[in-house]
Amino acid sequence: MRKITLEEIENNYKEAIRNKFKIERVEGKHSHYLSNPSQALLRDLCWEIFSSEPKTDDLSTYRKFFRTDFTPEENTSRQYTDKFKKVGGFYKGDKDPANISTVELAAILVDFHPRPLNKFKKEIGEEDMKLIDELRNTDFSPKEVSTDELVKESEIENFTDSNVDFAETDSVPIQNQYLEPVTLKNKEPKLEQTPEATSIQTFGELVDKPKGKKNRYFAIAAVLILLVAIIFLALPEKQCMQWSNDHYEIVDCDLKIEGIGMPPRIELLDKSLVNLKKINVCDTTTCFDKNGQAMIWYAKTANGIDFFNGHGRHPENNSPLRPVTRYILDKYVKK
Repeated sequence: MRKITLEEIENNYKEAIRNKFKIERVEGKHSHYLSNPSQALLRDLCWEIFSSEPKTDDLSTYRKFFRTDFTPEENTSRQYTDKFKKVGGFYKGDKDPANISTVELAAILVDFHPRPLNKFKKEIGEEDMKLIDELRNTDFSPKEVSTDELVKESEIENFTDSNVDFAETDSVPIQNQYLEPVTLKNKEPKLEQTPEATSIQTFGELVDKPKGKKNRYFAIAAVLILLVAIIFLALPEKQCMQWSNDHYEIVDCDLKIEGIGMPPRIELLDKSLVNLKKINVCDTTTCFDKNGQAMIWYAKTANGIDFFNGHGRHPENNSPLRPVTRYILDKYVKK
C-alpha cells in the first residue's frame, strides 16, 4: 500500500480548514465576523477568542504568527491588522501562505479540530490512508466492449425473433446484467416476413425497450421529490430577533415597523447572541470569577460606555465587546 506523504496530509489539513470556514461563515457562532471577513473583523475575532481561556497550542501559534506573546490586558494584535490579509486570502483559496502559522491561526478562528498540523497528522490512521490510496487507484473509465461480446449480444437479439418471448424487465446489454427470464409461447404459423414488416418490427422493438427504464426514472424522480418535501417540512421555521432597549426579542422575520427615526434592524435568530443583555454595573457587581477572568463585557459609545453580560458585538453600533478590566471599572463605574 502506498504511504500518504507529508505534503498530502498538509494539503488535506488546509482543505479541511477551508471547508470548516464555509460552514462557520453561515451558521457558526462567529458568523457575524466570518460572513464578510475583513482584516479588522478577523482581528477582533482573534482578540475575542484569545481573551477566553486560550489553549497552550493556540498560544504558541499566536506567538509564532505575531512574534509576541498574548496578553489579556492589551490587544497586541491591533497593531498587526494587515497580517490578517493573509488569513482572509487563505480562506478564499488564494495562493497558500508561505508560513504554516498563518494556516494554524486560520484553524483557530474557525475552531477547526484536530489542530495544530502535528496533531492532525497523528489522527490520520491506516484505514484513512488505505481509503485514499484505493480512491486514487480506482479506474472509473467506461469498460470497452469486445467484439466477441457484441457478437453474443447480436445472437441473443436474433433469438428473440423466434417462438421464445423474453419477459419485460429493466435489462440492458448482456455484458452488464443478467439474461431476462423467458416464457414459452404456443407455436403459431410463421408468416413470411417482408422487408417492410421487418422494418416495422425493428422500430416497434426500439420504441418498447426503453419503457422499463423510463418507469424506473419516473420512480426515482418521485422518491427524490418526496424526500425534498419531507426535509422541507421537517426544517424548523425561520426565526428572527430584534434588539429592544437592553435585550433581544424574538420577532417575526416579516415584521414591519412604522414610526419616526431608524428602527432597530431585524436579524436572523442567533442562539449565541439572543441572551445578550445590557446591564448596569456598580461597585458591588461581581465582574470577575475566582480565576480572575472577566464575567462582564463592555463597549464604548458616543454617550460613554455600555456593559453587557456576554461577548459579541454592540447591537446598536456594531463595535466589538471587550472583557472588562479593573482600569475600565475604576474609570467609568461610580463608587
